[in-house]
Amino acid sequence: MEITGRVIVITGAASGIGAAMARRFAAEGAHALVLGDIQADPLGTFGEVLRAAFPAVLVVTQPCDVTREADIQALAAAAIDRFGRIDIYCSNAGLVLDGDESAPDEVWTLNWNIHVMANVWAARAVIPDMAALGEGYFLITASAAGLLTSLPSASYAVTKHAAIALAEKLAIDHGDHGIRVSALCPQAVDTPLMQGRLGKGAALDGVATPEEVADCVVRGLADERFLILPHPKVRDYFAVKATDYERWLAGMRRGLAKVRAANDPG
Repeated sequence: MEITGRVIVITGAASGIGAAMARRFAAEGAHALVLGDIQADPLGTFGEVLRAAFPAVLVVTQPCDVTREADIQALAAAAIDRFGRIDIYCSNAGLVLDGDESAPDEVWTLNWNIHVMANVWAARAVIPDMAALGEGYFLITASAAGLLTSLPSASYAVTKHAAIALAEKLAIDHGDHGIRVSALCPQAVDTPLMQGRLGKGAALDGVATPEEVADCVVRGLADERFLILPHPKVRDYFAVKATDYERWLAGMRRGLAKVRAANDPG
């Protein structure tokens, strides 16, 4: 799918990957951008910057807490009511709140709601209209952690795995309806979300800029690729995991030991 002339919704749009996608989509000639984020003031400021830089692009900003289905429905409705359709929905909002099996249920629930249920609620809100039009694109910002794992965090790894499983099922269920689905799976990206975490084993193959990720997204949408991998080595690691799980698990244990040693202040 090409970007030119499209109506695009992005959550988590005030900074990081979401903001970079918005800038790149505007530069590619999107017709309209409907941007949501829980950070209302930064989102409004970013919208003003986009309007000034790309006067031909219609920019709508609306506060959106993706842990609330009603907010997601309202964001989608804002796009459809004004522009008549949603061509591309980028379910991009995320968080880093690490936890292992001993973490409080609240940590797991918040990870689950943002990384999984926000995508479910968005699919409910937009896929029926896309199917009625006979085309549409649904992009989930997952993570390489969803294909591999996250050494620092079980709650992050588990919910990102679930996000990719959902993307797979949406692609299977709705591909014959003209709807394309992609899972964006970067490793480390230089965003506010990642600050303070890059020393914890997240930057195995370097740190991508949000702009580099946005470039990959544009290419991935044009090619209609399911997996969009800003760090290409992830595909090789995923192949090793699939073909030799024992070898992969052993390698992850070695990696975890190195991370723990590097982050041990003693």
